[in-house]
Amino acid sequence: MTADRIEAVRQRMGEQGIDALLVSVGSDLPYLTGYHAMPLERITALVLPATGQPALFVPALEAPRVQTTVAVVSWDETDDPIGCMAGRLPADGTIAVGSQMWASFLIAFQHHLPAATFVDAEPLMAPLRVTKEPAEIAALRDAAHGVDRVADELLGVSFSGKTEREISRTVTDMTLAAGHDAVSFALVASGPNGASPHHEPSDRVIREGDAIVIDFGGQVRGYCSDTTRTYCVGSPPDGFEEAYSVLREAQRAAVAAVRPGVTAESIDAVARTIIADGGYGDYVIHRLGHGIGLETHEQPYLVEGNTQVIEAGMAFSIEPGIYVPDRWGMRIEDIVVAADGGVDRLNQSSRALRFVD
Repeated sequence: MTADRIEAVRQRMGEQGIDALLVSVGSDLPYLTGYHAMPLERITALVLPATGQPALFVPALEAPRVQTTVAVVSWDETDDPIGCMAGRLPADGTIAVGSQMWASFLIAFQHHLPAATFVDAEPLMAPLRVTKEPAEIAALRDAAHGVDRVADELLGVSFSGKTEREISRTVTDMTLAAGHDAVSFALVASGPNGASPHHEPSDRVIREGDAIVIDFGGQVRGYCSDTTRTYCVGSPPDGFEEAYSVLREAQRAAVAAVRPGVTAESIDAVARTIIADGGYGDYVIHRLGHGIGLETHEQPYLVEGNTQVIEAGMAFSIEPGIYVPDRWGMRIEDIVVAADGGVDRLNQSSRALRFVD
């Protein structure tokens, strides 16, 4: 797989006139090498020339962790790794740089290679990563099934009297128990905090009548999960169920609109129109969805103005939300994959409003 991906990158490098690719921390590195580097002040980077052998430079103390088919060059504490890598790069060529490389590293490369032209590697890498291979989709599916299990198990948890932070810890523990290798986030937003889509769990005590937005995810075999379900403790706030019925229809219709050949913005428009027609258009404050894979948020982004055409194999979230300031919020989020002939919904847990004690 690594060799095939490197060959695909090199083909695109030739088409775009790029002489070398330089990738440090971020998801392009494991995509090409299978190695997830720790984000450290000691640089790890892949040097991939248009021709010749690629090399993965790693700190000597990290070398025992590396498992890859790419040639590994370890460097010691007293070495100048950037100088060594610069010696393998074209002095006056065009070098594509991974978008998540630390600025301090890039400045050092520019110092060593003043005649080189450095460009963003995103246009080179994104088209390759955006359509998922079967093994990638299988990992995304396993991750989605894990968080589905947690979303259902939360129905047996007592929420009333506990803090958001306590419920977040419960979600984290459940997600790991459901087979995830790591948990990236477990957002719990109750009552008026639900109107903030990325509210960090706090010491607010959850009580009767609260609506609760729970958004959580992590990784399975390096690939991400991300789901949101909305819960209520006892009877929901006035008007909440009516708004939720609009939200649920918007999510259903947006999922049904997914297929190869449509644009990203057209799917966003389906959900946005239904919510606006239902009288809640002023309470939509974010895009409909984002791509997912080795990163929780990656291309494609489902938002007005993005005319990117959806292709088979693209994986992304469908997550409309309604947020009424100082009162409540609600969101439903599933991961889907565009497939020949339609859509493959990876999350299968119920999207109904969930009632808990």
